[in-house]
Amino acid sequence: MTIRDVRPDFPVLAREMDGNKLTYLDSAATTLKPRQVIEATTRYYTEVSANIHRGKHMLSEEASDAYELCRTRVAAFLGIRAAEVVFTANTTQALNLVATGLDLDPGDLVLVSRDAHHSLQLPLRARATVDWIPTDVTGAVDLEAYARKLERRPALVAITHCSNVTGRYAPAAEMAALAREHGALTLLDAAQSVPHRPVRVPELGVDAIAFSAHKMLGPTGIGVLTVGPALADRLRPALLGGGVVDWVDTSGWVLRRPPHRFEAGTPHIAGAYGLRAAVDYLDDLGMPAVAEHDAWLAGVLHTEATKRDYLSVLAPGPGERSATLSVAVRDIPDLTEVARSLSDGYGVMCRSGHLCAQPLVAEAAGSAVLRLSAQVYNTAEDIRTAFTALDELQPLLAGA
Repeated sequence: MTIRDVRPDFPVLAREMDGNKLTYLDSAATTLKPRQVIEATTRYYTEVSANIHRGKHMLSEEASDAYELCRTRVAAFLGIRAAEVVFTANTTQALNLVATGLDLDPGDLVLVSRDAHHSLQLPLRARATVDWIPTDVTGAVDLEAYARKLERRPALVAITHCSNVTGRYAPAAEMAALAREHGALTLLDAAQSVPHRPVRVPELGVDAIAFSAHKMLGPTGIGVLTVGPALADRLRPALLGGGVVDWVDTSGWVLRRPPHRFEAGTPHIAGAYGLRAAVDYLDDLGMPAVAEHDAWLAGVLHTEATKRDYLSVLAPGPGERSATLSVAVRDIPDLTEVARSLSDGYGVMCRSGHLCAQPLVAEAAGSAVLRLSAQVYNTAEDIRTAFTALDELQPLLAGA
């Protein structure tokens, strides 16, 4: 490992599957949680358990302070002001908040990454005219063709920062600068990038980014949408009710300032405790060191995959990648049993299917794929274990 051995911090890794050591390679779907995050989340329920921003008693104020401290902590992690951090349920809700809040209509043009997760593309396809950001034969963004698309004056450019299928990074800063020159807002799906490398919003120059705590060692049920100044005043709250208003009378109401106007109802307070602990954990490791470890694991994944002629790697060309790799397996179009056999027979947890990016996977592979995705708790041994298990399974399943 290129960082300290963090595996003792993750209780799930102590489990065995039918006598096999657990090898967890499904982090693009959700990451494991370290003890520090579990304890912080539990602490809210066992020591506080009060609602926020409502009461004046000690427990309510303690919870409120902790919740807002999490907001400040996330803002520092991203290099922005706390007022730009909106807490959501997850990346999907954050992306929908932008799609609905901009009041897009079918006459508006939106450019969307070809490798977009369903959560990025579908809210926009349901409301506007979508065109795809061009890529070259290797799957990399074709910046010249992209610039020509911008001449059509899109209202919004929706960018996948890092593909959950191929692990490929997009040149987000360059794409955002070009979009700004043509008057377009930019929305970045950062669910797969924030957990793996330093992400500083001012350096990227995007108007909004969205990501989930559960993909960065944090709890499920809480996510983040950052809303820059150009977007904040244009964005209409998706929900109304408690928490979003400063005043209500029989003739109307007054919305609170961002970010609170976008956070209706009682939030996932325990999740905020856990999210702050996850950010602290990653910062303690050092995000440059996390990125270095991730790039090293990405290299191991691709080296092992390309050794095997029965595997076809999706988007195998050069470029920056996270430790996420998807492969098609020769003669096995349905990989359900492969994933199940890896789990039940070898203790290897990975993902099969179309990975919530069906247009990309169907076009690139023509069938379902198998995805292996790593995080800070993974080693080269984990990856080699998975590929050795595949070697043993492939002839059996191909002939079935």
